[in-house]
Amino acid sequence: MNSLSIRKILVLSLIFSLTATVCEARTFDKSIMPEQQKSASGLNSKQKKSKAARPKSVKKVQKEADKKDKKLKKDSKKAVGEFQKHALEIQTPEVRERIKQNRKNSDSNYKAKRKNNAAKSKKAGRRYN
Repeated sequence: MNSLSIRKILVLSLIFSLTATVCEARTFDKSIMPEQQKSASGLNSKQKKSKAARPKSVKKVQKEADKKDKKLKKDSKKAVGEFQKHALEIQTPEVRERIKQNRKNSDSNYKAKRKNNAAKSKKAGRRYN
């Protein structure tokens, strides 16, 4: 009875040791480089990954869709401009002047805000680089 339990323990320990060595051997066989090795080897992690080549028909459809989107944006921008002109034309002269002045003020405020944000981000970029 005692020898039977010793045999079971030996078999179980043999199986455990074999699986442990197989698992350890597998961890060292990596085909993908870790991020630290990529950066050390000089590869840029921000490089654009190559896309798989698409069929010509897909490229053609995408090109036509982009063309259509561009045309729609252009037309909508033109329509908005026309609506603004019409809205300005139907106003009284005093209101027209006030609308024009408000536009000038808002444009100047927007430019100043953009300039300020750009300066802040430039300073922050210098601070952390």
